[in-house]
Amino acid sequence: MISMDKIDSIRKRYRRGESVASIARDLQVSRDTVYKYARMEDLSPKMPVKKEKRPSKMDRWAPYVDQWLEDDMRENRKQRHSAHRIWQRLTQELGADVAESTVRRYVHLAKQRMHEGAEQYLDLEWPAGEAQVDFGFADFVARGTRMQLPYFVMSFPYSNVGLMQVMPGQNSECVCQGMENIFEFVGGVPTAVMFDNATGAGRRIADTIRLATLFKAFSAHYGFEYRFCNPRAGHEKGSVENKVGALRRALLVPVPRVWSMDGYNSRLLERCMALSKGKEHWRKGEGEDVLFHEDAYAFLALPEHPFSCVTYRRAVADKKGKVRVDGRHWYSTSPEYAGQEMIVGLHAAKVTIADRDGTVVAEHDRAYGDAPTDTTDPASQLPLLCNKLRGWHESKVRANLPDGLRGYMDGLDR
Repeated sequence: MISMDKIDSIRKRYRRGESVASIARDLQVSRDTVYKYARMEDLSPKMPVKKEKRPSKMDRWAPYVDQWLEDDMRENRKQRHSAHRIWQRLTQELGADVAESTVRRYVHLAKQRMHEGAEQYLDLEWPAGEAQVDFGFADFVARGTRMQLPYFVMSFPYSNVGLMQVMPGQNSECVCQGMENIFEFVGGVPTAVMFDNATGAGRRIADTIRLATLFKAFSAHYGFEYRFCNPRAGHEKGSVENKVGALRRALLVPVPRVWSMDGYNSRLLERCMALSKGKEHWRKGEGEDVLFHEDAYAFLALPEHPFSCVTYRRAVADKKGKVRVDGRHWYSTSPEYAGQEMIVGLHAAKVTIADRDGTVVAEHDRAYGDAPTDTTDPASQLPLLCNKLRGWHESKVRANLPDGLRGYMDGLDR
């Protein structure tokens, strides 16, 4: 194929009566080429249909290569065949007489064919007022201790605004509390919310959605519609998937140092909104904060009363007045409640313990993780300690006193 400039020159000079030999000599093309383009009746662009493949040395070895590539799909990505390794196996194990470049071309085309049937995605359009939620993870220094915590993100795809709350876990109490914090901040409730399949709100199993009991009440209280994306289908909520990373890079670097998580979360919402102020939407050409007004206009109104994000359980206190939650976390009340049935309230960040009449007798920070924990309020030990003074030196009351006061108390005449 010669250039269109040469084709144009051939046709014009031929029409002017110049000889074929002269045109061929000046343009450095063959006489047949001159005749071909001078007499061509249609120069319209041709559809670039691939020509039928010619026989190749690879035809004999293609079934082996196809099988190896198919087997690779079930292996670790780092232990799959490279084109060079396939060429080595063909020549060394099967005695193939084929060039490495030929093998490389075939492998490239074979991989393209394998991906032609890959899952395809729709370009989705999200109406104003709808939201997506997901969790991310980041390091924090909380009260002097470095730890990894989940953070809850709600994004609004219409405006691309994203809001974040740091949570101690990913259970239904944390999901509901994170959502409620954001509802209160924006002054309304999204009309519909898309959830990841693995959140504490519930999960999709085939065509069946199983909701967490607390979330079922929460969604009914606020009135929003809910949807769960398919397993391993993060593209169905691409807005929040992107926002999880964007907010981490923008607001969680360097590693935050936090003393009061409630105060930090309150400031975090303001900082999230500040990121969208004056920022142009990546596709719509308008400011994200301006588009968010349209989101807010579509929101449902907040109910008159907020929802209490708590799950209640009953548990019997042991001989020390402690109750056990989730089989591994112990929380103290007072020894006087030993053997009694208590009402345990599980909140996102705290645990309340009430007697059978509903009077709260103890409150603790909620423990998370697989390791056993024992959360004791030393003050709860005081009444019994007054009657069992021999236990003073090993008591939690003594262990929690400042050194000076501990020494003074040790020296008192009992």
